[in-house]
Amino acid sequence: MCGICGELRFDATMPDAAVVERMKVQLKKRGPDSDGSYIDGPVALGHRRLAIIDLSDKAAQPMIDEVAGVVLVFNGTIYNYPELRKQLQSLGHRFKSTGDTEVILRAYIEWGEACIQRLQGMFAIGIWDSKNKTVLLARDRTGIKPLYLSQTPQRLLFASNTQALIHADDRLDTSIDAVALHNLFSLHAVVPAPRTVINGIRKVKPAHYLIINADGKVTEKRYWTLTAKRPDTKMSEQDWVVAVHDELRRAVEKRVKIADVPVGVLLSGGIDSSLLVGLLAEAGQKGLKTFSVGFEDAPEEKGNEFEYSDAVAERFETEHHQLMVSNDQVLPRLPEAFSNMAEPMFGQDTVAFYLLSEVVSKEVKVVQSGQGADEVFGGYFWYPRMHHSIKKGINRFSDEYFDRDHVEYLETVDKRFHTEDVTSRLMQDLLDEVEADEYLDRVMAVDVGTLIVDDPVKRVDNMTMAWGLEARVPFLDTQLVELAASMPPEMKLPDGGKHVLKELSRGFLPDSVVNRSKAYFPMPALKYVRGEFLAFMKDILLCDSARQRGLYNPAYVEKLLTDPEGYHTRLQGGKLWHLAALELWWQQNIEKH
Repeated sequence: MCGICGELRFDATMPDAAVVERMKVQLKKRGPDSDGSYIDGPVALGHRRLAIIDLSDKAAQPMIDEVAGVVLVFNGTIYNYPELRKQLQSLGHRFKSTGDTEVILRAYIEWGEACIQRLQGMFAIGIWDSKNKTVLLARDRTGIKPLYLSQTPQRLLFASNTQALIHADDRLDTSIDAVALHNLFSLHAVVPAPRTVINGIRKVKPAHYLIINADGKVTEKRYWTLTAKRPDTKMSEQDWVVAVHDELRRAVEKRVKIADVPVGVLLSGGIDSSLLVGLLAEAGQKGLKTFSVGFEDAPEEKGNEFEYSDAVAERFETEHHQLMVSNDQVLPRLPEAFSNMAEPMFGQDTVAFYLLSEVVSKEVKVVQSGQGADEVFGGYFWYPRMHHSIKKGINRFSDEYFDRDHVEYLETVDKRFHTEDVTSRLMQDLLDEVEADEYLDRVMAVDVGTLIVDDPVKRVDNMTMAWGLEARVPFLDTQLVELAASMPPEMKLPDGGKHVLKELSRGFLPDSVVNRSKAYFPMPALKYVRGEFLAFMKDILLCDSARQRGLYNPAYVEKLLTDPEGYHTRLQGGKLWHLAALELWWQQNIEKH
């Protein structure tokens, strides 16, 4: 796991070494162990390393094959690299290192751009091919690893976070993208690729790669598409339980085997992370370290789930660590967490992951996390509502999911940012693209390929990597995702969702975990806004810089401040917090630069 960056010049000038060095400074947290650079002709590449596989210098990056004229920078983990290595050796390739980085390099030399389809794992890749004078940028199938870029007629920049790009070029266009802003406030901070909220920064789409030549021409190619069609052979409920159990076990086991350092688990107390612990114990893992976080209660809501995580830790005899975060710890650390976000995030558990990752990083370098299970196996309350809805068009989706309808969005932001209802159009297009048997299949495929990418997946990546901690997400394993996409809704929706996961957990996990209702990670202080938290948000929204930026309609801000606990989204997010979160991110990442 690492941070990568690079520059490709289109104007017949040499890259400035200082540009890559500035980007590497902003990537140091992602790769605290070592760094490297490469400059030749029109290209410069940079790398910050978090050593997980092959800890020797032989696996250092940028990795170069001078004979082939190929240079690689890579962030992520390739879980099938041992098999690919053997295949490449049979074709005559010789290896100097034992890790996955050199496998990608030799795979590109052997198969060219087609090598991307052979990689199974999480990855963001940059490859300079000096013979073809091209840069290839690739991103994994479900966007677990981020990859941002900025292109002008003179140059291309790319990096693992937006901060690196912002600091690389003072002339970068940091104005607000009005279309992305509409997405952000409709889809609880999700801005689907290729856009970001910053006009001058874009991102590679999941399951895509770009080829950029020396003239600046960009060719985009999709290498994987998730379909949601039923299998030819009819499967019983027990067949599905067995198939999911086998595939999930394989996903969990390979994410612990492909590492030369210990692997822990983020244990929330929900069925998803509890299954990861159980399956690792079943596979014979001893001395497994697990980690849980909780927050101070509010009168309306409990702030931790320790009773469930404790039961799992006790059953499987893990070395368990708890972090209890009081409210007086949250506010001082919020700006710090936001300065480590590549894009604005609204999730209330963002700071939880940030603070927990700080503690976890002192114990292990790699953790497994349960992100993706709800989207893959139907754990959210809005799925059955959409499934049974008789509404037509995009309303079948938006009426259950959008944070704001278009009319309210126009009320939220200044008129400079008014657009048409671009998010409804985008979501309808994405739903129409999916080859699926039923409407819910379309929704969940879009969730996995688009919405989850820029919400929980990005959140976990950003907050763990802020502490040099690699998070692995077995529920987004490609084979498991493809299996689940072929599963009918009746295997997912009963029992409050994730039916098949609950069935395979019975008798395996504690009954209290299996039978509990779906919980949403609690951080009551950001949901029930009062006291110092209300004062904090008011200060952010009414400060001089926010007023001068004029992003929001003052009347709308005043309405929310008058009744801060009275306005929640369909998904129970605080609307006042959404406004404050974007403004806080802007102040931490754009204004301070």
